[in-house]
Amino acid sequence: MFLVLEGIDGSGTTTQTARLERALLGRGHQVHATREPSQGPVGLLLRQALTGRLTAGSEPVRLDFCSMALLFAADRMDHVRREIEPALARGQIVISDRYDLSSLIYQSETSPDPARYLPWLSSLNAQARRPDLTIVLALDAGVALERRRARGGAEELFEIPELQERLAARYADAPRYLPSDRIVVLDAQQSPDDVEADILATIDQVLEASGSSVGE
Repeated sequence: MFLVLEGIDGSGTTTQTARLERALLGRGHQVHATREPSQGPVGLLLRQALTGRLTAGSEPVRLDFCSMALLFAADRMDHVRREIEPALARGQIVISDRYDLSSLIYQSETSPDPARYLPWLSSLNAQARRPDLTIVLALDAGVALERRRARGGAEELFEIPELQERLAARYADAPRYLPSDRIVVLDAQQSPDDVEADILATIDQVLEASGSSVGE
């Protein structure tokens, strides 16, 4: 099973990925947790760009919208081939902290014209393996900002409050971006324990409907 957790920065995707991995391991499953940008060569380049550490010579480099979109798509294909598909072939449950829904929402909202560029972004990611389930952690942008400030660290490229407000609205309407995918939007303003319980219940419902099980 290929699971994806999505949401704005500060929504808890990283925290809940770790919690879900621990819960599924506790149920006796083999689990592979991963994230995007990946730990591959393109992913590492993207992380430099997101944190303002990308340079050409001694000069800082800020990549434009198109370059970032192409790099995210390239990283995703490398991630699938190098990490996700081999783990699935080994019989592991794969949990990814972000996947192509992030590209469709983040890159469209940072483009000059979201309606015009969304089809192009969809085409870039058309060959990406589809998840069995994507869970969106919906969170108010103001609450997410408080969480980011509480955890500390430098602000990353997309962590601009005005942008995050727009992104939060898009994630609340996430199924329209990938209408053929199984996407469930959950309330992430609850406690981490309650969010984890909702995630596990959602996964159990999906597996029960498919005739599978992740029994206790």
